[in-house]
Amino acid sequence: MEDKYNQLHLERYSKDLANLLCDRHFASHDTVNGPQLIGFTPIKQVNLFAIKELLQQWQHEMANLRSPYFDYEHEDVKEALLNFMNVLSRKILMKRNVFEALLQKAIHDTFLLVLDPVVTFEEKFLRIQEEITLPKLQDNLKYIDINKPLFAGFIETLSPSNRDRDYIISRFRLYVGASQSSRTKIEELTTKFSELLPVTPDEVVSKPAPAATPAPPVAIPTPAAPIQEKEVVAPINNAQREISAPVTPATPVPNQNLSERFRNDRPTLNDNFRKETPASLADSHSNRKIDSLKNSISINQRFSFINELFDGDNLTYYQMISTLDGFTTPEQAFNYVNHEIAPKYDWSKKQENVQKLLKLIERKFS
Repeated sequence: MEDKYNQLHLERYSKDLANLLCDRHFASHDTVNGPQLIGFTPIKQVNLFAIKELLQQWQHEMANLRSPYFDYEHEDVKEALLNFMNVLSRKILMKRNVFEALLQKAIHDTFLLVLDPVVTFEEKFLRIQEEITLPKLQDNLKYIDINKPLFAGFIETLSPSNRDRDYIISRFRLYVGASQSSRTKIEELTTKFSELLPVTPDEVVSKPAPAATPAPPVAIPTPAAPIQEKEVVAPINNAQREISAPVTPATPVPNQNLSERFRNDRPTLNDNFRKETPASLADSHSNRKIDSLKNSISINQRFSFINELFDGDNLTYYQMISTLDGFTTPEQAFNYVNHEIAPKYDWSKKQENVQKLLKLIERKFS
């Protein structure tokens, strides 16, 4: 069983630590370059995840370079692109506003690597692969430092014919469950992070609530016997029914079948649910008003928006969020999204993330 982690505190800690580390670095530097990125923190896994996230953003940008007017499959073009990428990889240069968000996610993902390796495997090994192959899975191991034998050992159990994502994830979940004793403990990880910014295992792991003591059974009095038992064997005729029933039955409506009469006479299950069932805590939370989009979007959601809605263009994402937070009416916000942002990135095919963004905008102006 995986540890249940405190997502809110984990995001807050990742943000605070990223801010602290950036304060230290950018006090004497204007940018972060490649060599600085490799050793930016004493925790190697954080640096590796930051590099991997940067390369993923880079791949999105390279994909955007493709044009229908040129042959990108030609060997000369492929060689030129490879040379270009090799040169570019030696010229990494990021300013704080871009790098801090990337570092924050790398810190967050390092905790998840220990707390929930199945999520890590799905995101870092499978999600970015168009086609699952053993060489591609093995190539991702170079970005893993913590629990590396866990991931490497599992990949060795796969055959080249294993291509189904759901099947591989289910197998990995079983493999993790059988390898609990060899995994890095959260106490080991928090000790490393505490050297940078104090944190304890109890702050990132949600402890299960103690089981409530069952209440003693309440004695239910035996109901008194009815004065007169109802006949349940032999049916009574209409005359007897009219004599025994004090209430005159309602006159049936012509041409109304039984299901319609029942529907009219009794409330439906949906009606009862709407009237009697209070909103759940999760529903209340998801509909609660927010003051700022910038401060209300989680790390994972932010990177999902950047990758899916903006094709990896994080600068445009941050500009959009800043603009939306500056509006005073929902009409301004929705007009801006519908007429200036959505057409530019063809959001018609990205309904899931679009709906999540629109829901957040509704909550801000509710």
